[in-house]
Amino acid sequence: MGRDVSALLTTDLYCHTMNRYKIISKIGEGTFSEVLKTQSLKDGNFYACKKMKQHYKSTEQVNNLREVQALRRLSPHPNILILYEVVFDRKSECLALICELMDMNIYELIKGRRQPLPENKIRNYMYQLCKSLEHIHRNGIFHRDVKPENILIKQDILKLGDFGSCRSVFSKQPFTEYISTRWYRAPECLLTDGYYTYKMDIWSAGCVFFEITSLRPLFPGSNELDQISKIHDVLGTPAPLVLRKFKQSRAMSFDFPHKKGAGIAKLLPSISAEGLSLMCAMLEYDPDQRISAKEALQHSYFTECRTLETQTLHRKLRIAEQSKTADSTNYLLRIAGRGRRQVNVRTHGTLALKILPEPVTRHHGPTFPTELPKLHVSELGKTLTYPALKFQSVFPTPAHNGKLPLIPSIKYFDAKFENQHHMKTTLKPYQLPSIDRKGGGI
Repeated sequence: MGRDVSALLTTDLYCHTMNRYKIISKIGEGTFSEVLKTQSLKDGNFYACKKMKQHYKSTEQVNNLREVQALRRLSPHPNILILYEVVFDRKSECLALICELMDMNIYELIKGRRQPLPENKIRNYMYQLCKSLEHIHRNGIFHRDVKPENILIKQDILKLGDFGSCRSVFSKQPFTEYISTRWYRAPECLLTDGYYTYKMDIWSAGCVFFEITSLRPLFPGSNELDQISKIHDVLGTPAPLVLRKFKQSRAMSFDFPHKKGAGIAKLLPSISAEGLSLMCAMLEYDPDQRISAKEALQHSYFTECRTLETQTLHRKLRIAEQSKTADSTNYLLRIAGRGRRQVNVRTHGTLALKILPEPVTRHHGPTFPTELPKLHVSELGKTLTYPALKFQSVFPTPAHNGKLPLIPSIKYFDAKFENQHHMKTTLKPYQLPSIDRKGGGI
């Protein structure tokens, strides 16, 4: 193991991590973290170790990280990256996240390709991406940085990762203006002073849809003004009524020259009619008219995916029912993510903490819940019951009057819940790396 790799971790954190993990290689580095490929000395499995460059003062501050809270809330889900363990050293104030190791991201998948991917593969990837977005939106979170680099692939399984920029749908507007990578930034993010919603994720997913189909970015703007211009070149200048929506929340006025727009169909002459229909619905300029992830999953473009998914589930249920040792009811619960198991909470020499998902209140329908799901408070040294998921240690949840906000705001908790929680936070803005690719970074 070379010194250049081991130097990525401070001495204390490195020694503790190396007691249980062997560093294989460096995967990548960004503004806010360094990522290593590691192998567990206990089970021999490979993991991605993401060492944060920022220092943290306490376990509570680590607990309050948006990415940590979001992944606790969203797991388990087949299309969300798994966070297995959090390694935090109090002495050095260093933090590392032990995550699921994937083969590559979407950008690496299409980089340098000359022949387009088969449409069946593209359809399968987009179906899984929409499932991940539907899941996070239904649970009151939006990602804010959906792009090819943050969408990971392993054996045709797609998982959404990097939740460092996510926010709660309950957070008070305006949000951070310069969020998400520019090429995938929705018009409402470009034209308003932070007044946007979860629909921005759908726009970004539509840009990804075009990119994996055409092998080139759809709106590669060199700056914000050029970004808007490229959007208008394709989609045309929006109607005055739509622009007035944006002007109401913009400190400066803007007037755009009228453009008809070339249209997406001319840029993708070989795409199917169903695929074009879905892509246009995801790239609707007006966020109020833009399709939701739940609606996208019911689009005719995904008919084959839905049929195959149903057949697979029925086949697994038949196998369970025919097995003498399998309990079909419990099997169904496990498939639905509702199985439960006993977990023994324990500590290590340096504070190595496990992430366990809190019980999640599922919400259905087009509207979001008006109340935050209740979270249980865990304590070290006790045996607790949690949703079934394969973890190796446990992350203690900090108690705030017995409740914990979904995702903390940067300078304050949402005004809607401020009286309920009676607390403030000084957590600094935090997000994981956004790759500055050909001028496309933040």
